Amino acid sequence: MQIALHAGAHNTDEDRLPKCLLKNAEDFAQNGIAVPPPSTYRRLIRDTLNAMGTGNPAPDARDLLLGAILGGDAPDRLVLSNENFFSVPKMAINKGVFYPGAEDKLARFCELFEGDEVELFLAIRDPASFLPAVFAQSPDTEFLDFMNGADPRDLRWSELIQRLRARAPSVRFTIWCNEDTPLIWAQLIREIAGLEHNTKIIGGFDLLSEIMSKEGMKRFRAYLKEHPDMNEIQKRRVIAAFLDKFVIEDEVEEEVDLPGWSEDLVDELSDIYDEDVFAISRLPGVTMIEP
Repeated sequence: MQIALHAGAHNTDEDRLPKCLLKNAEDFAQNGIAVPPPSTYRRLIRDTLNAMGTGNPAPDARDLLLGAILGGDAPDRLVLSNENFFSVPKMAINKGVFYPGAEDKLARFCELFEGDEVELFLAIRDPASFLPAVFAQSPDTEFLDFMNGADPRDLRWSELIQRLRARAPSVRFTIWCNEDTPLIWAQLIREIAGLEHNTKIIGGFDLLSEIMSKEGMKRFRAYLKEHPDMNEIQKRRVIAAFLDKFVIEDEVEEEVDLPGWSEDLVDELSDIYDEDVFAISRLPGVTMIEP
């Protein structure tokens, strides 16, 4: 069985991705792709992996888990999504790295589903906006305590991905930047579901409609009808052109308000992030989805 695991990161798709996948669940099922509701598996998988921290799983643990999730169905591909897979937000930064211990969670997951083909899907985000966002979800703490002594300029997503790959070398990795998501949303849905690039899906422009005005979306859909033969790259260029004119500024602008953070620091973090994204795109075994 193929198992597609979407593991966040926090404050990227904010559960829009599993909701869009669920819209397509009935159609996907006809192609052997199972998209169970997150409520049927998130706690079960979390508790199982936590228990594995103190011992090996029972020989029938996989089958029991799949039975509870799927009710006896045997799909070719199982799609799972949980932005808290690696940790809760307050533990997203520790020991000077993103998601310390994430490699252990992934290794246990692969052990649990030994013999299955596991794929990991992960969105990353500019630390200049990611750190304030996860800090805002971490109650009763000061920012310096939340960072646990880490310098934000030292944090690298590539370091996390290299740790994950070292512990789970058989896993295929697909990474993308959250900032690009509106342009590549439909492709993300297809990639996670394991579909061909031209497969029609429901909700391929859900994210776009949240950041583009109603007038812009109306004109955009009309343009698509007039040009039905465009490929994905051409569609992205059209989306970018329409966003340039019809974007809802309040939906895409992010204010960074943290004590001691200057505009220069924010710019520096963004520059470091750009370099890190380039480094990730060159990692072996990693597919980087870019506009």
